[in-house]
Amino acid sequence: MAQRHTTSLTLRLRYRFDNLMAGGTTALIGWFALACLAVVVPASTVLVWADRAAPATLSGRLAAVWVSVGQTLKIGGAVGSPLYVLASVALALVALLFVSTLVGLITTGINRRIALLRRGHSTVLESGHTVLLGWSDQIFPVVGELVAANANQRRSAIAVLAPKDKVEMEEEIAASVAGTAAGTGTGTTRIICRNGRTTDPAELARVSPRTAKAVLVLPPEGDTGDAQVVKTLLALDAAVPEPGGAVVVAAVRDTRSHLTAQLAAGPGAHVLCVDDVIARLLVQTAREPGLSLVYQELLDFAGDEFYTAAVQGLAGRTFGEALLAFTTSSVVGLLRADGGVALNPDPGTAIGAGDRIILISEDDDTAVPADASSSVEEEAIVTARPRTPEAERLLLLGWNRRAPLVVEQLDRFVGPGSTLDVVSLADDVRARAAAGASGARSRLEVAFRSGDITDPGLLAKLDVPAYDGVIVIGETGHEPLPHAAAPAPARAIDLGLAPETGTQTDDRTLVTLLHLRAIGEAAGRELSLTTEMSDDGNRLLAPAREGADFIVSGRLISLLMTQISENPCLAAVFEELFDAEGNELHLKPVADYVRTDREVTFATLVESARRRRECAVGYRLRAEACTGPAYGVRLNPDKGQRVRFGEHDWLIVLAES
Repeated sequence: MAQRHTTSLTLRLRYRFDNLMAGGTTALIGWFALACLAVVVPASTVLVWADRAAPATLSGRLAAVWVSVGQTLKIGGAVGSPLYVLASVALALVALLFVSTLVGLITTGINRRIALLRRGHSTVLESGHTVLLGWSDQIFPVVGELVAANANQRRSAIAVLAPKDKVEMEEEIAASVAGTAAGTGTGTTRIICRNGRTTDPAELARVSPRTAKAVLVLPPEGDTGDAQVVKTLLALDAAVPEPGGAVVVAAVRDTRSHLTAQLAAGPGAHVLCVDDVIARLLVQTAREPGLSLVYQELLDFAGDEFYTAAVQGLAGRTFGEALLAFTTSSVVGLLRADGGVALNPDPGTAIGAGDRIILISEDDDTAVPADASSSVEEEAIVTARPRTPEAERLLLLGWNRRAPLVVEQLDRFVGPGSTLDVVSLADDVRARAAAGASGARSRLEVAFRSGDITDPGLLAKLDVPAYDGVIVIGETGHEPLPHAAAPAPARAIDLGLAPETGTQTDDRTLVTLLHLRAIGEAAGRELSLTTEMSDDGNRLLAPAREGADFIVSGRLISLLMTQISENPCLAAVFEELFDAEGNELHLKPVADYVRTDREVTFATLVESARRRRECAVGYRLRAEACTGPAYGVRLNPDKGQRVRFGEHDWLIVLAES
């Protein structure tokens, strides 16, 4: 015998209600009509019988109940012959059906439109806006820097197109911008997100690239990111076939993809190679500690950065005279009338009427000419003998796709007789072949050693304090650390370092830095460390002294792309700055330029550097090297400012190698 369920009355009623809802539209309408009649008819009867003015006869009261029911249910409630009543009810039902259908159609249309807008399929009708194509963690510093760059504008817009939910993109960007140090939100800049494939020309049109002032193509995450950038550039060319006024800036990771991306982008676009730029900066910073802080200050819009200014009365004068023609800006070069860029030209170079001055200033409206030559103190200038390049002993811990480029760049920078020891888990033969692929080395001797850079025993045997500089890069091609097996955060930057993610690569770097710190403390000295990291959040966890040199690849490329999008002529400036040939930024002993037994004006340093065919743009104080947020770096100081320097302070100059 079957047993009956011993459930509560509430559950049984809910079960019957669920069965009723599953009965379909017809059953729902029927039951809904019966439910309405079950409520309306008794209530109308009560109202009629309770009314003192109600008819005295039963038929009259029933007619009154019918009228009340009809008016409540909007079916007329007409009184008359049965045919008349039936026709009036039929007309009322038709009207009710028409109105309800119309309301339903309008509601459906509005809901569909809202859903379409939420999906981000509508077209952005903006002009002079900035378009970001693609989605990766690089989008957050790009948006933050664009917001900072547009802070002095009344109205600006950023349009983002990516194959991602529109609402999710808006929420992530809002959270990222709100979490910045400034914490001021987007200010006058509107962030507009649209969903779509960046490789489809029809979907690209949703962000109106034709009317934009700049288009930035961000490298997506994953090993196929470079191919995605190339396809996006081809789609952009199809969407905007005729050359427009928009500045196109893209980035690829692998050097082998650089030429392909440049061909796809066209002659007027700017394509950055992540591997090349990071390798150059790693080498420059390893040889001159503190240089990464200078670039960080120059590339973000929070402090001083590169601008161009009209000659304003300097036409016909020499470049050397222009160096002291701006009290609150640091002159570094000339933008020629034909578009060519000359960084740190000969001081006797004449300035043409159509030229523009390249300088470092707080903003584009602060580059105001004001002569500072009267602040030069001739008696404080010293003449130092040229320093001959010395042989260096360097250590490279780790190996990845950029490592051969690091070796190549080191060979171009270091003095003859320098040595580089490479320690990595990478196969020794493979590492040698990769390092030798860049060509014969003339100055640098490289030795390879296989080992785990996270092993404290191995690091202890290397005698790390004896090296002039140590470079730690993300190591790839092995199993991740046990504690790094957990899934990576949603916003971990992937730089194509397969098979690990950027965060897993950073985990090994953090462990290595922890052991290096212990080695430095045991030796009683600070190690000259330059570290490559993928995620800026991991940099904050690094066990290193304040003000240490960290090259955060994703953030650096984001800053470069933003700077070029705002001022395209800076592409040539940065290309020369990161190249071993030509002019680069250097940190040189301030004692080689001025006397350190007195206070001197910065104008005196500028004049002393000019006589050595260099452009002085700032200084770094050793006493403040571990004190944030500037860590002793002061770019573009007022030339009338007086400072007392020590023997171990540095002058930041733009000069040839």
